[in-house]
Amino acid sequence: MRLEDAAASEALGARLAGLARPGDVIALSGQLGAGKTSIARGLLAALGLEGEAPSPSFAIVQPYAPPEVRFPVLHVDLYRIDDPAETEELGLDDARYDSLLVVEWPERLPASAWSDALWLTLTIEPDGARGLTAQVPASWKDRWFPT
Repeated sequence: MRLEDAAASEALGARLAGLARPGDVIALSGQLGAGKTSIARGLLAALGLEGEAPSPSFAIVQPYAPPEVRFPVLHVDLYRIDDPAETEELGLDDARYDSLLVVEWPERLPASAWSDALWLTLTIEPDGARGLTAQVPASWKDRWFPT
């Protein structure tokens, strides 16, 4: 899939908001500036968040709860995580029972942590557009859109 600009990335996030549910994980992978946060912002806005969602780079986890959004969401940024053991105190496993997890830099943890995640990988194309590839797990097969 090709995303022409940040607006297209946010629009993709808005489409994902209509498909995602509590218990899901959306993993957003790609280099700095590839558009991961733009997708997350579009998703959060479509779930009802008013105003701009801050990047959770420094907080690591930015929680959102009703009535701010339709259902609980944790926006997670693992960029500053060096050792997977550092994430144990974040409570991500427990949050998966009732929240949507949107995880930037998921590769900071072993792939087994995200075996059921919708994994979206973004690349920056030579013309500045973004390329997106998706690894779609069984739990998303009936919801995922091909283009």
